Amino acid sequence: FGRTEVIDNTLNPDFVKKFIIDYFFEERQNLRFDLYDVDSKSTNLAKHDFLGQMFCTLGEIVGSQASRLEKPVTGIPGKNCGIIIVTAEELSNCRDAVLMQFCANKLDKKDFFGKSDPFLVFYRSNEDGSFIICHKTEVVKNTLNPVWQAFKIPVRALCNGDYDRTIKVEVYDWDRDGSHDFIGEFTTSYRELSRGQSQFNVYEVINPKKKGKKKKYLNSGTVTLLSFLVETEVSFLDFIKGGTQINFTVAIDFTASNGNPSQPTSLHYMNPYQLNAYGMALKAVGEIIQDYDSDKMIPALGFGAKLPPDGRVCHEFALNGNPQNPYCNGIDGVMEAYYRSLKSVQLYGPTNFAPVINHVARYAASVKDSSQYFVLLMITDGVISDMAQTKEAIVNGLKISNVDYYCGLGPAEFDAMIELDGDEVRVSSRGRFAERDIVQFVPFRDYIDRSGNHILSMARLAKDVLAEIPDQFLLYMRSRGFKPFPAPPPYTPAGHLLQTQI
Repeated sequence: FGRTEVIDNTLNPDFVKKFIIDYFFEERQNLRFDLYDVDSKSTNLAKHDFLGQMFCTLGEIVGSQASRLEKPVTGIPGKNCGIIIVTAEELSNCRDAVLMQFCANKLDKKDFFGKSDPFLVFYRSNEDGSFIICHKTEVVKNTLNPVWQAFKIPVRALCNGDYDRTIKVEVYDWDRDGSHDFIGEFTTSYRELSRGQSQFNVYEVINPKKKGKKKKYLNSGTVTLLSFLVETEVSFLDFIKGGTQINFTVAIDFTASNGNPSQPTSLHYMNPYQLNAYGMALKAVGEIIQDYDSDKMIPALGFGAKLPPDGRVCHEFALNGNPQNPYCNGIDGVMEAYYRSLKSVQLYGPTNFAPVINHVARYAASVKDSSQYFVLLMITDGVISDMAQTKEAIVNGLKISNVDYYCGLGPAEFDAMIELDGDEVRVSSRGRFAERDIVQFVPFRDYIDRSGNHILSMARLAKDVLAEIPDQFLLYMRSRGFKPFPAPPPYTPAGHLLQTQI
C-alpha cells in the first residue's frame, strides 16, 4: 500500500508519513506492517534487513482507546523485535451542517385575489457552471413579508465544502396546480452567508424579465438572512474514539429442526475439517465486532434446547454453562463454548426469540449515556414460535440501545424474519410502532460462494449483517441527545524533545 520515509540511526523512529485508507465498519480490513533497516539506496526490500512485522485490522486500531494501537513486532524467532504504535484519525470531510433562517420584505404580489404564498428554492452550483437543487423552504401563505422557519443543511450539500462557490436562491409564489409563479432570484456564497445577520446579507430579489422590460424597475422585494449557526455533526468514530464500547451478544438456535449434529445434513454438524454454518456465521460477524469491545468478553447464549441434568427446556441459557457469567473470551471462546454445548444439550424446541431479546434489553437498560451500545446477533434456522412476544420485546427494546441482527441458516422460508426487518413496514406491537428499524435480517444462503470459497461467503455475510450498525448507532445517540466523550489527549512518544527551527 505504501512506505514511510527512512529515519536514520535510531531504534525509536517517529514516522511522519500518513496513509489514507477507506474505512468500512462492516468489513474485516486486514493490515500488515513490515519493518526494515535500510542498508542501501535500493528500493528492493530483499536488499535490506528485515526487522519484523505486525498484523492487525483497521477495526482494531480504530477500536483501541484514542484510536491508538500498541502491539509487539514479531517475525524473527527467539528475538524481541520491539513494539510498533499505530494511530488513526478520521479525515474531516466537511462534517459541518449550518442552521439558517431567512425572511423577506415587499415581495411582488402574484395572486389576483390575495397576496403571494412565497417559498425559497436553493441551488448549489456544479463544477461545469450548472445548478442542482439542494433545499426548498416551506410555503408561507398570503403575505409579501414572510418569515420562513429555520432549516438545517449539510455544508457539503450547500456548496460541497467550497466556501466561495455560487449559491443561487429563487423566490416563488406557490400555486395549488403546481405552476408556481417566479418572483425573482439572487446569488450568494457560503462565505457571504457566514457573516451572519448584517447589511451584507440583505439581498435584492431580481426578476430578469421585468428588469429587461421596465426602465424604472428596482427589484421584486428583498430577502434577509436572520441567523446563521454552524454545527459540526459528530460521527460514529467520534464516539468510538471517546471510548464508547459496542457490547456484542450472540444467541444460537438449538431447536431440533436443525437436524442431528452427528449427521452431515445438520446445520450443527460437527465437521472435524471445516466450520459448520453456525460456526461460519459466528466467526464472520464476531471477528469484526470484537475489535470494538476493549475486554473482548462476549456473552453467548443458546435457546430451544433441553439442558442436563434434568432435561428442562430452556430459551435463554449460557453456552459456557455459567448462567451468572455467560461471558466468553473473544469469538474463539464463543466457538469453544458452542461446540461444548452441542455435546451436552439435546436439541428440542420451540423457536422462542423473546427471552434472549429481553435478556440483552435488561443489561442495556442500566446504561444511561453514550458509554455502551448493545448489539444482539441471533443465528437461527427457522420459523419463530413466539412472534407476538418477539415484536413486543423489539418495541420495548427500542427504548434502549438494543439492535437485533438475525442470520437465517438453511433452506427454510423466512417470511417472519423479513416481517421483523422493518425496511418496508415498521415493527409494531399492540398499536405501538418501533421508533427505529433495529432489526436486520440476512439469509446465509444468499451469501454462499458458488465455488465453495468459505472465506468469501463469510466476508459477504458480515458485510451485510453489520452494514447498518453505524447509522443505527448514530440514530440512537442523537435521539437520546448523547454526545461522545472527549477523546484522550494525543499520544506523544516518551523522551521526544520538540525541536524548533529558528
